[in-house]
Amino acid sequence: MSGAPVTLRRALISVSDKTGLIEQAKRLAALGVELVSTGGTSKALKDAGLAVKDVSDLTGFPEMMDGRVKTLHPAVHGGLLYLRDNPSHVKDAADHGIGAIDLIYVNLYPFEATVASGADFETCIENIDIGGPAMLRAAAKNGAFVAVCTDGGDVDAVLAQAEANAGAVSHALLRRLAAKTYARTAAYDAAISGWYAKQIGEDAPDWAAIGGKLQQSLRYGENPHQKAAFYVTGEKRPGVATARQLQGKELSYNNINDTDAAYELIGELGSDKPAVAIIKHANPCGVALGPNIIEAYKAALACDPTSAFGGIVALNRPLDEETAKVITEIFTEVVIAPGADAAAEAIFAKKKNLRLLITDDLPDPATTGTFVKTVAGGFLLQDRDAGRIHLDDLEVVTKRAPTAQELEDMLFAWRVAKHVKSNTIVYAKDGVTAGIGAGQMSRIDSARIAARKAQDAQETAGWSDPRTKGCVAASDAFFPFADGLLQAASAGATAVIQPGGSIRDDEVIAAADEAGLAMVFTGMRHFRH
Repeated sequence: MSGAPVTLRRALISVSDKTGLIEQAKRLAALGVELVSTGGTSKALKDAGLAVKDVSDLTGFPEMMDGRVKTLHPAVHGGLLYLRDNPSHVKDAADHGIGAIDLIYVNLYPFEATVASGADFETCIENIDIGGPAMLRAAAKNGAFVAVCTDGGDVDAVLAQAEANAGAVSHALLRRLAAKTYARTAAYDAAISGWYAKQIGEDAPDWAAIGGKLQQSLRYGENPHQKAAFYVTGEKRPGVATARQLQGKELSYNNINDTDAAYELIGELGSDKPAVAIIKHANPCGVALGPNIIEAYKAALACDPTSAFGGIVALNRPLDEETAKVITEIFTEVVIAPGADAAAEAIFAKKKNLRLLITDDLPDPATTGTFVKTVAGGFLLQDRDAGRIHLDDLEVVTKRAPTAQELEDMLFAWRVAKHVKSNTIVYAKDGVTAGIGAGQMSRIDSARIAARKAQDAQETAGWSDPRTKGCVAASDAFFPFADGLLQAASAGATAVIQPGGSIRDDEVIAAADEAGLAMVFTGMRHFRH
């Protein structure tokens, strides 16, 4: 297989996104490259005054069937596929009047964008490109002789070399473009197959594919010895993948992971009341509702100010100047919010390393999506946890019914617990977390840790009592024994929210009654690993 540079003589261009097309085509023409094109692309080039040959001139067939059939022809695929250094291939091309195509630029029908727009089934089907991927894959297979471009950046890279080398493109660039092409067509097919499976209600298709586009090459992964990169799937969900970074250093692997956890939790709390969540290692260390965003931040910080150092702050309100001032009083890695005013941005500008992300909106906790977890030799797929519990869903199982305030706090604590690593216990009072016990092997240990966190916060703030006095407790899964529930009661909890469903529910309910607790069952579990 040849490793020599390839001189561009003919290019086939067929693009849906025509950004920068005319200027690039003019540069190709200036190099003496013959332009071949189809449909709307051909018209755009001709309207710009460029000499363009239609694909139908190569194939001898007109575009037909509403453009579904235009490039699927030996004159096109032969020109892309024949090996220029294989005498038999060269003879076949000559015998059948097939000319070489040295560059192809196809950026595919916008299937992903069509799906994201909420288009109906038939419209999505019509936006599945057939000829484009077929040509790209053919050209990539012959990547030693054909420059394959799937976006404008690829064309620019080819032009930069060709203009500097009398129309020639290096073997190394051709190989890189070929590799990228297979990844692009694979991601395109992954988007189609995933969408189609949902259309027919197939939860577990025989084959599953996942694709994404590189958003950022990362310096390293979770640890410095690990390589990593950040890819986006095209899901239009407000969060770290779609946010605008206004300032600060590049996000790291851990920043991205933790910021996603923070903003998903904020989305869970909605927009009815100002809310702030402070996250460390993907777990919340303080969450609060407040009369305004600055008071919510102060309350969340007071829950665990030690852990908040170097954490992620998520807000459900635009950032204002006074809140920005308070946040910058301690070291914070990332702040993510729906917006920020100019005064807040000016405050943050003084902290060059602090990342500020703006999303314009909150994620909808009820919207499903795909969650992927790798294991050795495979991966697990499941829906995003979009389970939601409302007041009418709660079942009171104790002799004492909870008060209105306890019910409000229980729903708040429950929504926070959903975003804490299992096993978890969350104590909350008056719309503020009092203590969070995360990720323990035993639920009673989580209850103890949450109580200890509340005592630490009391000592730091100089309160007369920990916030757990008169609080509610939320457990992400059922209490297998009464010991965890009694630990919550000893910490000061007066009411408990949990899924129920243990074979010892009767014992746990009896213990709650004996302790004078109110308890409700949700019937829904929120494991998070």
